Amino acid sequence: MKMAKRHFPAAAGILLFLGLWYVISEIGIFSAYVLPPPGKVWESFLKMCASGELLGDISVSMARVLKGFVIAFGLAFALGMLRAVIPGSGRYFEYLVQFFRNVPPLSMIPLLILWCGIGETTKVAIIVLASFFPMYLNIVKGFTGCDPKLLEVGDMFGYGQGEKFWKIVLPYASADILVGMRIGLGYSWRAIIGAEMVAASTGLGHLILFSQQMSRTDKVIVGIFAIGIVGYAMDRIFGWAIGRLLKGYGNNGWN
Repeated sequence: MKMAKRHFPAAAGILLFLGLWYVISEIGIFSAYVLPPPGKVWESFLKMCASGELLGDISVSMARVLKGFVIAFGLAFALGMLRAVIPGSGRYFEYLVQFFRNVPPLSMIPLLILWCGIGETTKVAIIVLASFFPMYLNIVKGFTGCDPKLLEVGDMFGYGQGEKFWKIVLPYASADILVGMRIGLGYSWRAIIGAEMVAASTGLGHLILFSQQMSRTDKVIVGIFAIGIVGYAMDRIFGWAIGRLLKGYGNNGWN
């Protein structure tokens, strides 16, 4: 009963959305070419699942997202750790980081194609550029926001700079790091469409672009829903893991 009450608002919102979509389709405000009815989209979804087309594109996109996410986290953690261990080092690269943080990753596509070609490297690079900055900012926030009293305790025990980082700063910053990873994962999924529109032959971004070129709006909507559902599922799994590791401290307002 409690579970039903908890999920009722979400279910009601989804049903309302589907109901409005069905009514608009039936009234004929938009043609079926522009906005196909829910039944047509559902039928296309079942056919794409049965043929393996959709699951194949999902797996390819997920592999690209995870690869770019892991690379971005490694770079963000390394730079954040450098700032924590050597506080003055931030003066040498912080302005560059802040500059590129305001440059949309899609604007880098022409240069990335010239530098890296049209292969997987360019696609992964776009995802790295999209997910690096939110993770870096949260990692720096966690590392630089450590309670000075804890560092004083480390001095009393005779800890060196490295020992203070691994035994005090890193555990203290774990909540911010994990929340930054969760945000970065969301940004990775947001970037997948632009990444896979760069001469890709597989993936959800290619599916959406190719379906649009073939005037298959129903498949375009299936691709959009697939990105949203898979991204939401990964976010919920990550949020659940954060909640278990930090006992709810890292939820950051997401429920």
